[in-house]
This record gives sequence, C-alpha cells and structure tokens, in this order.
Amino acid sequence: MLDLDRLRALHAVATHGSVSAAAEALHVTTSAVSQQLAKLERETGQKLLERNGRGVRLTDAAHLLVTHAEGILSLVERAEADLEAHRGVVVGELSVAAFPTAIRGLIPAALASLRAAHPELRVLIREYDPSVSLPLVTRGDVDLAIVQDWNNEPIPVLEGLVKGAICEDVADVALPAGHPLAHREVVDLKELAGDRWISSTPGSICCDWLTHTLRSFDSEPRIDHMAYEFATQLALVAAGLGNIILPRLGRCDVPEGVRIVSLRHSLSRRVYAVWREEAARRPAICAALDALRVSARPAVAAPA
Repeated sequence: MLDLDRLRALHAVATHGSVSAAAEALHVTTSAVSQQLAKLERETGQKLLERNGRGVRLTDAAHLLVTHAEGILSLVERAEADLEAHRGVVVGELSVAAFPTAIRGLIPAALASLRAAHPELRVLIREYDPSVSLPLVTRGDVDLAIVQDWNNEPIPVLEGLVKGAICEDVADVALPAGHPLAHREVVDLKELAGDRWISSTPGSICCDWLTHTLRSFDSEPRIDHMAYEFATQLALVAAGLGNIILPRLGRCDVPEGVRIVSLRHSLSRRVYAVWREEAARRPAICAALDALRVSARPAVAAPA
C-alpha cells in the first residue's frame, strides 16, 4: 500500500521544484524528504528522481504517480474536513495569508475573537499580496487567503478554489492641504487625472489598478513616488508630493497637511477570503470567515 506521507513528499517536490523547497513547504528537513522518496522508490520498485545538474527532475513514473497523488491527497483533505464538520468543533491549525492592510485592519480583532471563542484553534498569519497568496492556497501551503480586487478590475480566482466575501472597502482620495481642490467635500477622479500621484510598488494590484483607472480618463498617470505602506504614502502626501487613493481599511492616523475627500463615483476594493474546495466544510474556516466579517464592519465604516 502506498504511504501517504511519501506521496505527499513526492507531490511537494513536483509542486515546488526541488527537494529543499519541498522540505521547507512541509516544515521538515531535506534529509527527511529524501528518505521518504527513497522509501517510495523501494515501495514502488520505480526510480522517481534523476539528477539534473545540481538539482533533480521527476521521471515519467514519478509524474504518473504525482497525478494519482493529487487526487488521493485531495480526497484525504476532503475526508478530514468532513470529519471536522461532523465533530462540529473548531480545533487544530489554520494558516492564513493576507495582504498588509488586512493584517493591520482586520486580523487583530478577528484573531482576538477566535481565540476567545475557540481556544483550541491555532491561527498562523503570513503577509503576502494576492498574487502570491492565491497560488499558496492552490498548492495547499496555506489554508486561507485574504485577498482584494477593485470593483472596476476584478482578479480571477483559480479553479478548485472557493471565495467568500468579507467586506466592500470604499476608497477616498487623500490630497495635500494646499491642493486647489482640498477644500471640496467631493471630487470627481477625472478632475485629478493630470496630478502627480503616489502609489504602491510596481506590479502590485493597487499600482496596476491606479494606472488602469487613470488611463481610462485619457490621462497617462504621473506616479512619481512608490511606497508599499499607506502610512508612508500619507507622509508623502503631507509633504505636498502627490495624491493617493486611500481605502478606508488602509486608513491609519492622518497627518497634518492631508485632506481626505470623497469621490463622486464610488471606487471600492472587494475583500474576500479564498480556500480550497476540499476544505470547504472545515469549521475552522467557517469560524474565521465569520470573525473577519464582524471585524470588518467598523474598519470600513464611513469616517465621522
């Protein structure tokens, strides 16, 4: 009979590309993975790995076995989720990947709530952009990802994943106090299209979205400064160096010299959780989703 731990080791090598990367993903030593693979070769009577320069590559037999391993491991995960659901108890370990403002604006309150209600659940948090966290969920490296997209530029969810809405995060614009429109209560984004802008780093969802949105007004964006955290961006706005689009979930203490103005045509980020279909019945995922939704309500409410 094929051993599940050995199949899991082979599957991890196929997924991550090397024995060392598989060991890191499985939280074991490289030696432990190599031993599991050696035992699997003896068990199957087939050579599974071949030297390829300084690394290894899978043989045809290994690729065949990996195809079956994916189905087997998926069934095992579904069975474990069903057993947890049958018990109805929120226990075990739940690994969560989330983008930075979700970690600051949603996670602390949600984790405090989960710890109080379900003390036997251990939640592990990792900070990643959606472009990284979605593949991590697909591969099984994390159980749950908290991701975002914009209402005018959605991102696709990969096959085999399920998503659940957490909140709608409305965005305002932050202007330097000396900006000609800073006295207004509401502005139209196209009135600002020719301005200098501050955004997050290249390739991030927010930077790509801002570029796409401003171009829709026939204006080539002038993004002079790039910084990942909203607190840093606000400091640049306070210095009169440009405007930013500021989702309410990302709002921290607004410094002197910054004016927050509403947008006439609402722009918002959709924040949602994503998990694998096989794990959909896990009570821990349901409990985490409920806690995240509750913690989001005050975080994205309209400022007083």
